[in-house]
This record gives sequence, structure tokens and C-alpha cells, in this order.
Amino acid sequence: MSATSKITLGMAVTVSTAIIGYVHYKQAADRLKLHDGVLRDVEQQQRRKHENRYALQQQIDITKQLKAQEQVVDITKELEGKEQVDISKLHEVQQSSAEKTPLVESAPCKCKCCSTTLAGCSKQQHQQAGAEESIGDEEATPKV
Repeated sequence: MSATSKITLGMAVTVSTAIIGYVHYKQAADRLKLHDGVLRDVEQQQRRKHENRYALQQQIDITKQLKAQEQVVDITKELEGKEQVDISKLHEVQQSSAEKTPLVESAPCKCKCCSTTLAGCSKQQHQQAGAEESIGDEEATPKV
């Protein structure tokens, strides 16, 4: 073999080896990029799932709070028409709704004469006068 043919053969083998090596390297890099894309998609799905669960829980809490407020308003309206007000029933509903939904605060009714709760007041005229004045104050207020 002549020297030129040996140089040509050597160059052809070298170039072919370089091309094959580059193609294998490029395939491996592309596989890593594809795998990173899959991992990124899985992370996005998990994040969306978490955000959706959080939004759903917020909606559930708001719904409970709204139902508790509606229940208190309904009982208050029901009691406004009666001459003799059973304030302990209103307190009971407010306490049970406050226990169910921690976002709702209820203010206790106080007798204006003796500064005790109306349920604990022993004088009938205090209960009647205080209950009529405090019915408007009984509405639950949401925390911000």
C-alpha cells in the first residue's frame, strides 16, 4: 500500500469513528432531555393536584361557614316573630356552628343590667329586655 492510500484509509476510519461517537453522545443527551421533561411534567401534575386540593378545601370551608351563617340568620328570623324568645336555642346553634367552622366567631349575649350572659341571668324581665336588644348583635361575623 502506498503512503497516500494509508493516509486516506486512516482519515476515513478516524472521521467515521468521530461521527459514530458524536451520534451516540447526541442520542444519550437527547434521552436525558426527554427524561427531564417527563420528570418536570410529573412535578407539574403533582403541584396542580396539590393546588386543586387546597382550593377544594377552601371551598368546603367557605361552604360550611356560609351554611352556619344562614342557619343563624334563619333562627334569628324565626325568633324575631315570637314574643317570648328562647335565647338558649340561639346560643346552642351558634356554639355548634362555631365548633364546626372555626372561621366563624359568635359574640355571647349579655344582659345590660347585670352583665351576665342572658342564659345565666335569673331575672325574667332582664332576659326579655336583653334578648330583644341583642338579637341584632347575634349575627356571626367571619374572620378576615
